[in-house]
Amino acid sequence: MQAIIRPLKSSDRETWDDLWRGYLRFYKTEILQEQTELTWSRLLDKDFGMQALAAEVDGIVVGLAHYSFTISSWSVNPDLYLEDLFVSPAARGAGIGKALIVAIEAQARLIGSKKVWWQTHKDNQTARHLYNSVAELSEFVIYSRNVN
Repeated sequence: MQAIIRPLKSSDRETWDDLWRGYLRFYKTEILQEQTELTWSRLLDKDFGMQALAAEVDGIVVGLAHYSFTISSWSVNPDLYLEDLFVSPAARGAGIGKALIVAIEAQARLIGSKKVWWQTHKDNQTARHLYNSVAELSEFVIYSRNVN
């Protein structure tokens, strides 16, 4: 299964919706439709700062990667934060997740980023198997605090 990795386009909306719902289902998360609409519009807005790549096989989008650049006090150029990575269950095991990560890395190189980073749930063993093969597990612990 050979995937073409390319920027997300407006004509990808239907397959993106399916993948997005699968991603949210995987993380047992529900968000309002308004947030999905906002996320979609942000991904297509070149001035917003969120970007997306799609993995296409035989004309069908089977994977997605959403990312943005983060300013760092430790580096001249921004780092790339990979926020969402999802491959349809039917397309898993064919190297598509890795291809998306490699393509993300190429985007980081274009602006001189020194680091690509992401998070996953500690129990997401399938993803962690891939991540362990392409990156180093950080020694840092992430904390979060809701502010509402």
